[in-house]
Amino acid sequence: MNEVVQPPKPSDEREEDTVAFHVEAGIAWVKFNRPNKRNAMSPKLNRQMMRVLNELEFREDVGVLVLSGEGSAWSAGMDLKEYFRETEAKGLAGTRGAQRESYGWWRRLRWYQKPTIAMVNGWCFGGGYGPLFACDLAFAAEEAKFGLSEINWGILPGGGATKVATELLSFRKAMYHALMGENIDGKTAADWGLVNEALPLAKLEARVTEVANVLLAKNPVALKATKDAVRRVGIMTYDEAEDYLIRAQEAANSFDNEGRKEGIKQFIDDKTYKPGLGAYDKSKSAKA
Repeated sequence: MNEVVQPPKPSDEREEDTVAFHVEAGIAWVKFNRPNKRNAMSPKLNRQMMRVLNELEFREDVGVLVLSGEGSAWSAGMDLKEYFRETEAKGLAGTRGAQRESYGWWRRLRWYQKPTIAMVNGWCFGGGYGPLFACDLAFAAEEAKFGLSEINWGILPGGGATKVATELLSFRKAMYHALMGENIDGKTAADWGLVNEALPLAKLEARVTEVANVLLAKNPVALKATKDAVRRVGIMTYDEAEDYLIRAQEAANSFDNEGRKEGIKQFIDDKTYKPGLGAYDKSKSAKA
């Protein structure tokens, strides 16, 4: 008699509970909220992340978004049961749908209107490299663990993880990282270039807050234009990049020419700041 295989049961976890956030002093603190699953990304979490990003992107009280994880992990990558087994049971349509949902909010985050910071408080594995790269800046706890473990269970690092490794690491380090399936700590991740800095977990939030406050003091139009430029010019020739940056500056000026004029005025006329040492006071408006 053949054994009847039951289809996997979907999780009864509420979709709206998979992501938590609050806004304080201009900073949106967003957290993956599946600590019992080491914040592994599921279809429910992916859908909720898109909703949260939509809600926060143009809020006037949000100037910077920080992405972190609840509990001891940032994200352990994709939930093997819910993201793979349960969606694959629905056939190609289920698989493609889950891929669109995850890749969709990572893409949204890469080109987000506000500066974004990954605050890696713990485990960051596999699919977690997608949102890690999507954030403009990244800071990690020295105690955090990073890894491309896919090779250990028989697949390649998908979901853009291989591309992230080759973008951020040297060829030899990217190859070693992908082939060996070994973990590295936050300090090594900083040395290799996966994150900007690593520091003790107890000091991580304070450092990220400090960086966020520096960003909050700067011109938001210039921040958006700059973060887009850094992502785009890397694949351009020098001449292409030169032309793109001229057009990007002209476009930025059309959105906020008064801000640029005020910055120049405060430096040349008022002598109230030095661009090499800090930002102009954006609370003041340029006089016509």
